[in-house]
Amino acid sequence: MSTNKVEPVPAGMHTVTPHLICDGAADAIEFYKKAFGATEICRMPSPEGKIMHAAINIGDSMVMLVDQYPDWGCMGPAALKGASVTIHLQVVDADALFKQAVDAGAKVIMPIEDAFWGDRYGKVEDPFGHHWSIATHVRDVSPEEMQEAMKAGCGGEA
Repeated sequence: MSTNKVEPVPAGMHTVTPHLICDGAADAIEFYKKAFGATEICRMPSPEGKIMHAAINIGDSMVMLVDQYPDWGCMGPAALKGASVTIHLQVVDADALFKQAVDAGAKVIMPIEDAFWGDRYGKVEDPFGHHWSIATHVRDVSPEEMQEAMKAGCGGEA
């Protein structure tokens, strides 16, 4: 047994880290590189070549990935007939990253626009069924202004 002190939260990790199940995790890694500027940290293939574990960085955050393994109940959004989670990207230039993601093959779910809560915001679906929201904070909005905008229909400027 090692006597080295280890950090309970390793460097580069945050309290919450998405772990995506993809039908084609190797392809997903390449897509995330093109769409979101991801960098690959590690990849551990199984003997049959499927990815048992991989990690990428998008900005300052890690995302882990694994291939689908139906026998283990490990299924991606397409197999489950939809995503139940949206991964949020808060970035400096939402318009540029949104375009980059769409150019890489993401499907627009919600076009990017100025949102009532003060962000430039849009949503895409990646080719593996995962949903990603992309935002840049562009103005401060009080809780009262947000409430009024919601009453007015949640769209556009407050």
